[in-house]
Amino acid sequence: MKRLALLATLSVTLLLLPGCVYFNVRQPLDTNLDATQLGSKRGQSEAMAVLGLVAWGDAGTQAAAENGGITTIRHADQENMAILGILFARYRTIVYGD
Repeated sequence: MKRLALLATLSVTLLLLPGCVYFNVRQPLDTNLDATQLGSKRGQSEAMAVLGLVAWGDAGTQAAAENGGITTIRHADQENMAILGILFARYRTIVYGD
């Protein structure tokens, strides 16, 4: 009976916390989406973390622009991915421009 209650509690918890097992979400970092021009180049930068204890990388806009050879940024997206919450996480910035 205790196992059934534990399983039910775990199931309800997982249903109430979307993305707690895995999520991969991309959202724009632009507020004027109806006037967005992407440009001819794309660059990205990223940072990663393991167990919430160790993190490395540069997910900044400047690093993304440098990686894509972009001098004028026209649009940016942010992409976040995580497995089991803090087991592994990746933070990525994607910029578009010329």
